[in-house]
Amino acid sequence: MFERTLVAGWGDMDFNAHMRNTAYLDKSADIRMMYFASCGFPMAEFVRLKLGPVVMKDEVEYFREFNLLDEVRVTMSLAGLSEDGSRMRIRNDLYRWRDAGRARDVDGGLVRPGQSQAGVAAAGFAGLPARPVAQRGLRRAAQQPAAGVMP
Repeated sequence: MFERTLVAGWGDMDFNAHMRNTAYLDKSADIRMMYFASCGFPMAEFVRLKLGPVVMKDEVEYFREFNLLDEVRVTMSLAGLSEDGSRMRIRNDLYRWRDAGRARDVDGGLVRPGQSQAGVAAAGFAGLPARPVAQRGLRRAAQQPAAGVMP
């Protein structure tokens, strides 16, 4: 599992002074990119290769609210991986530090690499050149008990 602590900032708030719905998705996407960077595959490498993850579906389940400047612990785990590594399901859980309660689950649905001009690339994450460390990290995460194989 990969995790980072972020902050619910001013720009994340809605008119009720709670973290807005899309901010949960933004925090989840940030953690995904931080994970790839920590595995030696930073955003600059995605740009250089004209690849990028394409989120096909997001599902959010709400439990608690975040307020301005709350610390947000965001975890990321692999919930499923296709045999060829081209599709995966990523799960993010967001927790409030002040009471350790889970606030939101974001199920990242299907994520595929994309190309800036072609939409969705045929090549999968398993085929990323020059950076096998990210692939190994995903495979290792897929071996965790909560992970499953996707069709």
